[in-house]
Amino acid sequence: MTVFSVWAPDHESVDLQLDDRVVPMAARDGGWWQVDVPDAAPGTRYRFALDGGPGRPDPRSPWQPEGIDGPSATVDHSAFAWTDQSWRSRSWPSVVLYECHIGTFTEAGTFDAAIGRLDHLVALGVNAVEVLPVAEGSGDRGWGYDGVDLWAPHHAYGGPDGFKRFVDACHGRGIAVVLDVVYNHLGPAGNYLAEFGPYFTDRYQTPWGSAVNVDGAGSDEVRRFIIDNARMWMVDYHVDGLRLDAVHAIIDLSALPILEELACAVDDLAGHLGRPLWLIAESDRNDPRLVAAPEAGGFGLTATWDDEWHHALHSALTDDRSGYYEDFGPLSLVARAMEHGYVYGRHWSPHRNRHHGRPLGDLPRSRLVAFTQNHDQVGNRADGARLAALTSPGRLRVAAALLLTGPFVPMLWMGEEWGASTPWQYFTDHRDPELGAAVTEGRTHEFGYFGWDPDQVPDPQDRVTFDRSILRWDELDDPQHAALLVWHRDLLELRRGIEDLTASAVADTTCRADDAAGTLQMTRRGVLVSVNIGPDSARFKLPAGSRLLLGSDQGIEIGDGWVRVPPDAVAITASPR
Repeated sequence: MTVFSVWAPDHESVDLQLDDRVVPMAARDGGWWQVDVPDAAPGTRYRFALDGGPGRPDPRSPWQPEGIDGPSATVDHSAFAWTDQSWRSRSWPSVVLYECHIGTFTEAGTFDAAIGRLDHLVALGVNAVEVLPVAEGSGDRGWGYDGVDLWAPHHAYGGPDGFKRFVDACHGRGIAVVLDVVYNHLGPAGNYLAEFGPYFTDRYQTPWGSAVNVDGAGSDEVRRFIIDNARMWMVDYHVDGLRLDAVHAIIDLSALPILEELACAVDDLAGHLGRPLWLIAESDRNDPRLVAAPEAGGFGLTATWDDEWHHALHSALTDDRSGYYEDFGPLSLVARAMEHGYVYGRHWSPHRNRHHGRPLGDLPRSRLVAFTQNHDQVGNRADGARLAALTSPGRLRVAAALLLTGPFVPMLWMGEEWGASTPWQYFTDHRDPELGAAVTEGRTHEFGYFGWDPDQVPDPQDRVTFDRSILRWDELDDPQHAALLVWHRDLLELRRGIEDLTASAVADTTCRADDAAGTLQMTRRGVLVSVNIGPDSARFKLPAGSRLLLGSDQGIEIGDGWVRVPPDAVAITASPR
């Protein structure tokens, strides 16, 4: 990198501060500033000074080796020796995602250490890993959603080359990489974007403060910043897709929404690169327009998370009715989600006190990503308890069976496959004492909404909170954990081997439930999944000549035209062809 440039439209002067000198920059069209420094080698430290003020990191900094308040550093992306030239990701409906957080996935908490666990994922049957945000943020540890240098892989994880090694290693094992990115807000510490230009607007508010300016004055360059960032991860780091955090908090009233513009740009890039690229949105609106084609009035994204499938199943298995779980509970709502994708597709929501959502219609159910757990649903409990701490081993097997035989693209949360006993709690590493104290206090107050005891809430700033969230891989030596892992492997092998289980058309899945008995039966073409979470054994009807494919309990009995399933168990059967 020898040409340094920055967008700073409202300033009279911008200086480039290098290791040992200050170089004035020249104004260019559109509020850009630029200077060529031919002797700037890769790794050169630099900052930008606006109107003679203090040096700030580059808004597009590719590397922050000293953290958020240190200088930026140049990176020569062409210098990395990639080995994935023949890599092509899978067709989307066949994807099985595995969500992980680099800092707690291993004891070392680095990209290189994570590479050492990829063979576990291959043996499990996972073919895509979804990595929580890696953009540079405050301190050495955190969830990643307080990133402020959105172009720079976190120094504590191994920086740019570390992330490239991780992606390259994934591709070498047949695993695609999806990266979680946050375009709806920036973190509170080290956020200097507003000093450079109108990246934010006070016309809208989000739960995290001022909204990102994607539809007001000066927003063209802000939108370009977002789209260029997305392309950068896919080009320079070879990632296969992005998970877009909380898109409902990207407030955009323009005729061409930023999400649609982003999807078009990524489609163009996929054609240029000759490989599929995915955009997956997190949204709580149950709005199928996110994934509908632009010609049908949609935005053209690949998929959205289906939180309501999780809520319905979680509430049915655990009897949790706190907070937003008050909208769920009956097993029949799980059946509704299995058939229709959403539980609330323009249905009345008691929790919201209004109708919510819009029907998914004829869109393939693979447009939804389903999960029994994820970082939010575990980490946003007061004590970070996983599903394994909230229900029985039998019900864990039921949950896994419904997830991995359902019509959606499934996603596992790291450690779920063996029923990890470690919690996953909210942790931060803010170096500003006042900010750290404010985060701790805010976290305690937040859980009053769910009626949880504030004394249960661990201090996010305490290093112990982070440490207890690290996966314990030695649990795989325990017979009970190992047995659950085998169950997940068997389910994923079954999913790979039967075409009916990756079908996602509307008519491919029917489901009926008996709330009083606690039973549910799902039909996926020629595969039937019979679930019993009631107190007594249940007998389900089957087509004559059906055979048992997998059963979660030794007490399952199958006859000609029926299967008997004990409590907290599931039987997966195939109809005769």
